Amino acid sequence: MAVTLPRPTSGSTRGDLRARPVRTRRARWTARLVLVVISLAFLAPLYWMVASALKSDTELSAFPPTLWPHELHWENFSAAVQSMPFFTFFRNTVVVTVLSVVFAVASNFVVAYGFSCLQWPGRDKVFYVVIATLFIPFPITLIPMFDLYAKLGWINTWAPLVVPSMFASAFYVFLIRQFLLQFPRDVLDAASIDGANAWRTLWTVVFPQARPALATVAIFAAVGSWNDFMGPLLYLQDQDVQTLSIGIQAYTMTASTEDFQYNQLMAVSFLVILPLVVLFFLFQRYFIRGATVGSFK
Repeated sequence: MAVTLPRPTSGSTRGDLRARPVRTRRARWTARLVLVVISLAFLAPLYWMVASALKSDTELSAFPPTLWPHELHWENFSAAVQSMPFFTFFRNTVVVTVLSVVFAVASNFVVAYGFSCLQWPGRDKVFYVVIATLFIPFPITLIPMFDLYAKLGWINTWAPLVVPSMFASAFYVFLIRQFLLQFPRDVLDAASIDGANAWRTLWTVVFPQARPALATVAIFAAVGSWNDFMGPLLYLQDQDVQTLSIGIQAYTMTASTEDFQYNQLMAVSFLVILPLVVLFFLFQRYFIRGATVGSFK
C-alpha cells in the first residue's frame, strides 16, 4: 500500500526561505561579535602597556588602578630612552633583523624551489629528512653550536645571530614548498622550452608568484630575530653590539628597586614592539595569503 506524504504548502516554503537569511545574518553577527571579543582580549595587554607608560609614579601605584591616566606624561618615553643606550640597541637590532630576514628568505626560497619545482631522484625522501630536523630539541644543539662559534672567533659578534639564517629552516622550507607545489607545471615546462635554466626560472618565473609565501617567511623571520633573547644572551657581551632584548633586560637588572621606574619600562617596551606592529599591518595582506597557501591564477 503506497503512502503519500503531504506536500508542504506554498506558505510554509516561503516562510522557510524568509527564515534562512535571518538565521544566516544572525550567525554572521554572532561570529563577528565573538571575533571582536577575542580581539579585545588580545589587545588588552597592549592597551595596559600604553596606559601604564603614560601614568605618573603616583598614579601608577594607586589602588584601585585607573583604566586611563588622568594626566598624560609623554616625558616617560624620553626619560626611558635616555636611561639606556636605546638607539644603539635599536640600531643593532635593526641590522641583525634585516640581515636575518634577507638571508632567510633567499636560502629557504632556493631550497623550497628544489623540493617543489625540480624533479630529481630521492627528492621526497630527502625532504622527509629535512622535516625530521624539526623534532631535534634546541638544548641538544646549544653547546655544540656555542663551541663551534667560539672556535671560529664569532663570540661577541653578530655572526652567530645572522649566519644560521643563511641555511634553510625546515619550517620555512615546508611553508614555501607547500605554496610552490601549486605552481602550474606547464609554466615551468614552457620556460624550459624557451631556454631558461633553473636559476632563471627561479627568479623570473617562480619568484614573482611566490611573494605571498616569502612575505610570510619574512614576517616570521623578522619577529623571531627581533624578539630573540637566547642568542644575544649567549653570544653578545659588549654593550656596543647588544640588541634590544638583552639591553632592556640588563637595564631592569642594574636598576635598583627604589629607582626602578615601571612606567619607563612600559614606555620602552612599547617602543620595542611598535616596529613589529607596523610591519604586520604593512604586510598583512601578503601574510594572510601566504599563511593560507593561496592559489595561483
